Amino acid sequence: MNKIKLLGLALVTAASSLVSCSDYLEVKLDDQLSLDEVFSKRASTLQYLKHIYSFMPYEAQFQMENQVYEYRDADGAAVAMSDEAHFSWTMWVPHLNFVTGDYGPTTKNWNNWPLMYQGMEQCGIFMENVGRCPEFTSEEKKVAVAEARFIRAYCYFQLMRRFGPCFLWGDRRSEQTIRPQDIDRAPLEDVIDFMISEIDKSIADLPSTIDNGVQMDGRMTKGAAMAAKSRILLYAASPLFNGCDLYKGMTNKDGKFLFPQTPDPNKWTKAAEAAKAVIDLNQYKLYEDNTETDPFQKAIKSYQGVQFEPWNSEIIWGYWPRLCPYSESAGVGWIGYMHYARYAPKNIIAQGCSGYCPSIKLVDTYPMAESGRYPITGYENNGVKPIVDPKSGYVAEGFTNDWEHPIEGAKFGGVKAHNSCVGRDARFYASVMANGFYWVNEFTKDNKKTLVTFFNGGTSPFTNLGADGCKVGYLWRRFLPTDRDYQNNQWGGFFWFYFRLAEIYLNYAEACNEKPNREPAESLKYINLIRNRAGLNNLEEAYPEINFMSDQAALREMIRKERMVELAFEGHRYYDCRRWMIAETEMNQLQPTLNLAATNYESSWERTNTIWNRAMKFEKKNYFMPINQEQLNEMVNITQNYGW
Repeated sequence: MNKIKLLGLALVTAASSLVSCSDYLEVKLDDQLSLDEVFSKRASTLQYLKHIYSFMPYEAQFQMENQVYEYRDADGAAVAMSDEAHFSWTMWVPHLNFVTGDYGPTTKNWNNWPLMYQGMEQCGIFMENVGRCPEFTSEEKKVAVAEARFIRAYCYFQLMRRFGPCFLWGDRRSEQTIRPQDIDRAPLEDVIDFMISEIDKSIADLPSTIDNGVQMDGRMTKGAAMAAKSRILLYAASPLFNGCDLYKGMTNKDGKFLFPQTPDPNKWTKAAEAAKAVIDLNQYKLYEDNTETDPFQKAIKSYQGVQFEPWNSEIIWGYWPRLCPYSESAGVGWIGYMHYARYAPKNIIAQGCSGYCPSIKLVDTYPMAESGRYPITGYENNGVKPIVDPKSGYVAEGFTNDWEHPIEGAKFGGVKAHNSCVGRDARFYASVMANGFYWVNEFTKDNKKTLVTFFNGGTSPFTNLGADGCKVGYLWRRFLPTDRDYQNNQWGGFFWFYFRLAEIYLNYAEACNEKPNREPAESLKYINLIRNRAGLNNLEEAYPEINFMSDQAALREMIRKERMVELAFEGHRYYDCRRWMIAETEMNQLQPTLNLAATNYESSWERTNTIWNRAMKFEKKNYFMPINQEQLNEMVNITQNYGW
């Protein structure tokens, strides 16, 4: 009988294709090793386990660079494809096809379907064979099986959030007989039940902590699996996955409904319970900097420290990514370069690209520090003119002279700051480098402090649309350490986290607001913990005119704004807009920029949609990715997603 090659289920032996993307996960096995040889030694068994980890989503890579590393190098493109980002390039970057809706079943980029089934198969092979390793203790074997079981379940989640229901492979191996024409997608409820069942089994056997942090950082723990369960159940409860009208009546070839036909509000209760279980471990806490006495400086450094202090108290699971197959020659971290050069301004840093930019919508969402209110309530003039909350304290026009940036100001001195950048949330200054701010350190071409201005004639001027150079008026700086000499290629390493406590707090707050026995007090408690870490007042103080105890819709909107800000550029916004089914509004519009074609600084602060006139386009069919034509050609009876 035929094997399912394009599902990725043709047997991949332990010796072939064993590569991964971090120091811990890097695998190098002799191409001639057999399964018997692999599982006869501790070292090669661990190498196989490391290979299993390589199937986790590669969220630290924002760009779909190429197909050299096939599909796993681009999961972070969810940032580039969302309305929180507005990257500078207008050609050569495949994510633009997804921004503009110019993709379909024949588009190969970002199709992780084959890779995930390869991952499931590899996890299954490992689970079946790790018990044969004579150099593993019984406890090590149990934990290793739990790790592989979790990763296999998470492969299903990666498919679910892109495609919805998928084919349930379960414990079968690729050498088992299965006819391609018999394959179809399982009901979503079955897929979710399988994932949760597998993760629960993993939770029971995983350790609470990793003792050997130097060698074992990045391996799965009980808390990490519980955090994943929280995320999965939050998705399962959300409108897109929970009885939405768009997918009613959709069946597979056996006549089974692929999606729930009616919403089940009790799924929000399950999501709340899963998030609270992580919180109740009392193992994690929001990171806080203990070096600063000034409250605002403390708020900035606390938010920065989540990224800059690896394995801090807030991190539930993370890793040190590195792009394969590149080496870290001359002490230059490749993944550091891939990120930092694209945050760095062109013409000021030798390899600066000015590429990774926040959208103006994200910039507008950061609250005001004093009032705690989100300043923009909407837009006029095709998204260009912001509608300002008059109680927020936000000023949309004009400049403040000799304004000192909260991070660099004391060292570099004052600047002529646009008033929209004055008085913002601490996370704004930790995350956004605006037109007219100083570069983050003195390591530049001239080895001196340098103002970054993006207009025509500025220090990092606007260039043609196809090339490097900021097209928005803001760069992203949140993940950018300020003490490295980027001018001389001292990029260094880059730490990434999959799960952190702030996400769990926001998961819990959302679920408590949505579940049948609504608990708004719990929602407010945990969203306020995050706001307070950022130096903001409680929501009830910021909005005294709103009764959040009775106004579910108002609290829902605040939770969504807070997720956009707190979790910015972490890969959540793309999926959040879809699971909430608001993408038709949020991602179906022009993205304004500053007028960087202007010839002076003051005029460059005017907003326009003429610099970058390629609009985001989102249709109902875009809520899920299409099953790729390669899979359709093989699995001839598989059910395609709506609209494709």
